[in-house]
Amino acid sequence: MSAPQAPATTDQAPAPGPGQAPAHAPAHAPGGEALPRYPFSTDGDRLAPELDELRSRCPVARVRTNAGGEAWLVTGYELARDVLRDRSFARSVLGEADSPTQDAPILAPELLDAMNHLQQAGLRDEVLAALGRNQPELPADWVAEVTREGLERMVAEGAPGDLQRHFAEWVAAQCLCRLLGLPFEDREWLAERADKDLTMATYSDEELAVNWEELRAYMAAFLAARTPGQPRGLADRLADLNAERPSEGFSERKGLSDEQLSNIVSVLFVSGYEDFASFLGVAAVNLLQHPEAMAELRESPEETPRHVEELLRCSVVLGNAIPRFVTEDTSLGGERVKAGDLVLLSLDAANYDPGTFADPERFEPARSPNPHLRFGHGRHHCPGAHLVRRQSDTAFRVLLQWFPGLRLAVPVDEVPWHPNRMAIMAAAVPVTW
Repeated sequence: MSAPQAPATTDQAPAPGPGQAPAHAPAHAPGGEALPRYPFSTDGDRLAPELDELRSRCPVARVRTNAGGEAWLVTGYELARDVLRDRSFARSVLGEADSPTQDAPILAPELLDAMNHLQQAGLRDEVLAALGRNQPELPADWVAEVTREGLERMVAEGAPGDLQRHFAEWVAAQCLCRLLGLPFEDREWLAERADKDLTMATYSDEELAVNWEELRAYMAAFLAARTPGQPRGLADRLADLNAERPSEGFSERKGLSDEQLSNIVSVLFVSGYEDFASFLGVAAVNLLQHPEAMAELRESPEETPRHVEELLRCSVVLGNAIPRFVTEDTSLGGERVKAGDLVLLSLDAANYDPGTFADPERFEPARSPNPHLRFGHGRHHCPGAHLVRRQSDTAFRVLLQWFPGLRLAVPVDEVPWHPNRMAIMAAAVPVTW
């Protein structure tokens, strides 16, 4: 799937494409200059230099979004953390009609606020147990075996191989399908729709709505075909528990509608698959640029967790940004923000803030502490953090032991990237061994 790169300069850029709101009169900063168009890049080989420049000069800056509106972009670490923990900056409101958007409109409130909807229905603990430290559906020996299977397929096809296809996307799809109980043979169909859902500024609102309805209908049919009491995975367990909740009337716990539940199961797949496949691919590109780190891990695989932690900090994986809605007039980094404003958090930029991370451009697995914001902060901490950490640990151990001579088959600046992805994704990670 190919799509034109979103312009990433100023309001002199071409008019928005399908799926973007028409631009108003050119938006300008207080000094009269045109607002920069965000995102600046959806390549994962380095942090966009515009983010570094804004953080050093103006850590809260006005930008123009893909949707054609304006937003405040936060690039500093402390400010991003403040927004994540301050209830003046809400997330759930962005799922409501007429709320500002940075890309495509939100099709249903539960798509943006799935965990809150699960909590209200008494289902959140089931999700947290499945994604927690133990992850009973994803034992390490199973993850290691499916990782080896993907790599065997790559070797069978011959060098150069593609780590994005046979490592990042393969492992992510295996893990999410097994976790949810979905048939792995449907992975390509599912991944195609997940990819389309998280592609910015390319498709019309109607195309995105049709794509999501196909995915939601698939999940609805999957759940309807279950045998109650015999769950195939997390999706069935949620459906069984939800069936015990009354859908209307007085009750402490009100169940989700069938549409809400199928939407939420779809969100669990899309967000889990895309974020994990994105990270594994970008992290592999990063690690391959540090042969000394790979040699250390082959000799001391028990050191893999701290290498993964540094890869989580330095890997550029957000094509767009974490959105928040200003609920009341307040101050942010010396700027007055008003109720109704959209605030965008670049956690990639925050993780390169030299005020928090000494020599942030250096890959330093011994960095301690390493308080990166890859999974958010406080009450908005990502529930999938344990899954990414634990399964990345296993997958990278297998990868490095399997290929003692693994290296990029092209210069790093020739690694191709999918344009306009909300979760940055390599189109291929060509390697030889």
